[in-house]
Amino acid sequence: YQLDLTHTATFDIAVLLNVTPDHLDRHGDMAGYVAAKKKIFRGSGVAGRQIAVIGIDDAYGKTAHDELRGDPVWHVIPVSVDNTIDDGVWVADGILHDREGNTCPIGHIDTLRGRHNWQNAAVTWAVARARGLSPSQIARAFETYPGLPHRLETVAVIDGIRYVNDSKATNGEAAARALSSFENIYWIAGGVAKEDGLTPTEPYLDRVRHAFLIGEAAITFESMLGSRVPVTHSGDLETALRDAGACARAEGVSSPVILLSPACASFDQYANFTLRGDDFRDLVNSLGGGGAA
Repeated sequence: YQLDLTHTATFDIAVLLNVTPDHLDRHGDMAGYVAAKKKIFRGSGVAGRQIAVIGIDDAYGKTAHDELRGDPVWHVIPVSVDNTIDDGVWVADGILHDREGNTCPIGHIDTLRGRHNWQNAAVTWAVARARGLSPSQIARAFETYPGLPHRLETVAVIDGIRYVNDSKATNGEAAARALSSFENIYWIAGGVAKEDGLTPTEPYLDRVRHAFLIGEAAITFESMLGSRVPVTHSGDLETALRDAGACARAEGVSSPVILLSPACASFDQYANFTLRGDDFRDLVNSLGGGGAA
């Protein structure tokens, strides 16, 4: 939204992580949404002054990279977690690589769990190197990175159950990334559904033991999940957390995860995703009997 309202702002370093359908009610269609995103690459007109770091693993990012690569104003650095690239930064099997031959293991870092966080790390590496930080400085920072609230945030591990706050996942694509990061998931989802629904999560539904649905999307989500995942209509977050905990304890699987990754906006029950995540954290902390992981 902020980019959409800018008219003259230019940036020394601009980053485009990825583009997936979102906010289409505002932008009209994907073309309008992409156009708003690409405003971050407004040029200053000074040759070689600006740096663009672009994720090229989706078609929109690849197109933006190819379009900008010939612009003399921009020095373009591609980033990938899907393919080896010889002129940028990429991650393969949990090892980050760059075009200078540097490597950095990141697959073992819990706060960088998941391929989406590998992409975040690769982009961060590119920006930090452009600003003059050494590979060893960046690697040390990765090791001590605490993570961000509401983004695969491990709130606590209580009686062997990991409670994860991913309230920031307000669409199906974001929820899919969360599901890809764990096994034995007791999934809390629902709210105000976005355009992509749950379609992006389908490749990862075999990781879900049970889904606990909240908010106005519950009936729609149940039909989308079909017979692949057992479903409970919990209605609200407090009930869903209680239901998920009871189910996880009863099934007794190894390393269970209760994951709030709603794949929805929050506006039916919360003013924003932050308040939804804060409520989840408070509810988990009220359970007691354990501690933060």
